[in-house]
Amino acid sequence: MTPHNASGPSRWSDLDRPPLDAAALRRSLVREGGLWSSVEVLQRTGSTNSDLVARASAGAAAEGAVLVAEEQTAGRGRLDRRWTAPPRSGLFFSVLLRPAEVPLERWGWLPLLTGVAVATGLARAAGVDTALKWPNDLLVTIGGEERKAGGILAERAGEDGVVVGVGLNVTLRADELPVPQAGSLALADAVSTDRDTLLRSVLRSLETWYDRWRAAAGDPVESTLQETYAAGCATLGRQVRAELPGDRALVGEAVAIDGDGRLVIATAEGKPEAVGAGDIVHLRPA
Repeated sequence: MTPHNASGPSRWSDLDRPPLDAAALRRSLVREGGLWSSVEVLQRTGSTNSDLVARASAGAAAEGAVLVAEEQTAGRGRLDRRWTAPPRSGLFFSVLLRPAEVPLERWGWLPLLTGVAVATGLARAAGVDTALKWPNDLLVTIGGEERKAGGILAERAGEDGVVVGVGLNVTLRADELPVPQAGSLALADAVSTDRDTLLRSVLRSLETWYDRWRAAAGDPVESTLQETYAAGCATLGRQVRAELPGDRALVGEAVAIDGDGRLVIATAEGKPEAVGAGDIVHLRPA
């Protein structure tokens, strides 16, 4: 018999997908002098990014606020793509950052910094090698094939804030994948799919990288962010097609990440071009 109550599913209604322990997360992450100021877990919402942007814009959220949802009904990726997954099957969260010490022109590094932090945290807690597809996709290897297991979305929040959202498939099974090219940590043979453990590890890693980047006034070289991102970036060294704004496409080899976090593509004509926004398609395996 499946336990239930009048207010909805009980804590243990799906033993394969237990709910997050909000109180335990707060105890382990919110500390004096640390980045994380609050941790709130919602059972269901449209988008944690939209919720946190609204709170920040209304002055109702402090830097370091973390908003997590067990289920998102209107989760968004880049280019307003939908992000959907079964309840409690992944990590869907947003954080509010206010990097006052960093010049505005370097804020574009935040999605890349988050990618590095997530990959580092997952390597420690899940034992999964997570590669980064520029600019904001998280890739895992399943059966020798790269699959997208997560993504990152950064949005401005008022004059001085940025909300960074992360969506990550944790326990999604093959028959639950939204598209065949998707993946999850479970399908990538993660040693742990305990979402409390994974979230703590990712947020601690994000705090470490954010503090390092902020202490360097956002300098990607001094903070080692540029070289670390490049080392973990699956896009570099590949033939790619960049689908750019204005229905323009650029085909060539992805050769570098420049000082502004842009992807440098060398075309057949031999002229490198830096791409700051666009959809990237990997044309052949590395």
